[in-house]
Amino acid sequence: MALTVVRFLFPARTTAVRAGSVVQKASVHTSPGRRLEYGWWAYILGERTTPRFNQFSKIITIDGNLASGKGALAQKLADKLGMLYMPEADTFYLDRMTGEKEPLPRDFNGMCSLEKFYADPKAADGNSYRLQLWMYTMRLLQYSDAVEHLLTTGQGVILERSPFSDMVFLDAMFNQGYIRKECVNHYNQIKTISICEFLPPHLVLYVDQPAEEVQKKLKQSGKPHLQNVSLQYLKSIEDSYKKSFLPSVRETSELLVYDTTQVQDAERVVEDIEYLKFDKGPWLEQDDVTYHHMRKLVQDKERVGSLTHIPVFLPEITIGAHDYDQKYYAYRALPGKNYARGYNADVGDKYVWLK
Repeated sequence: MALTVVRFLFPARTTAVRAGSVVQKASVHTSPGRRLEYGWWAYILGERTTPRFNQFSKIITIDGNLASGKGALAQKLADKLGMLYMPEADTFYLDRMTGEKEPLPRDFNGMCSLEKFYADPKAADGNSYRLQLWMYTMRLLQYSDAVEHLLTTGQGVILERSPFSDMVFLDAMFNQGYIRKECVNHYNQIKTISICEFLPPHLVLYVDQPAEEVQKKLKQSGKPHLQNVSLQYLKSIEDSYKKSFLPSVRETSELLVYDTTQVQDAERVVEDIEYLKFDKGPWLEQDDVTYHHMRKLVQDKERVGSLTHIPVFLPEITIGAHDYDQKYYAYRALPGKNYARGYNADVGDKYVWLK
């Protein structure tokens, strides 16, 4: 069984929604819990997306190598443009999406570790590819959250990286011998059947910083797991951005490239964005009908997650039936995970159907 399936099977019992988005009301419990969401009836009754849009109803991604100042720039631009800033997804993004009070153990978050990757990128247990595939899934989920927010509110979103640029890390891992060719083939299959369901960002901003400067900043960060990041790995990321991602994304999205000195002037970047015409790409072909179908997809996180699952045996991400069964019941044994949210007495929930 593919390892990436494990974590997504559980939210069916735990109601995988953001914290605070479901209000429990006292009632007679006669059926599974439901939550109000957009659907066909909303569209039939006149709910439309395009009237919400304005000049900055866009998806913007900030890309660049590690420690290149993407987060600071994204936050400044979001404040100045009135957009929502979504920090870069990490291995625990799913926990935040489902409203966990604290991150769950690694066994329920892809069975991978970023710290272990930097310490031992060629680990024989396949951690590097598990991490790469898990991060692609997290970026896909975050991107679906961004599109959902855009279509629901009309407010634009600024992200750090996206599933469209995630492949730069795959390329770097393979070039440095961290993963096998079979892993690359599997990743490309997954990406082919999943990324086609989404439209690329309206705008990509690339922060260009030489790999040597990136490595220096990582060493100065004080984080132990970043002290020994290979310069060749960082150069491979930079090369993949410039030779693969940027030329391809230029065909479908607006592209702005800055060095680390230029991005310090956020006002200039805002002016550059305001001058863009946004006159290319698949977003121009959309209307309220296609937005309706897009909104139906992105609000269904289990459906989005299932796009990254194919029945292929690959030792790095495959887990045996006995191990799967053990992890499943281990998850069910965690506080508040045996029943749907609001019905677990072990974490203080009341039996609302008896009130």
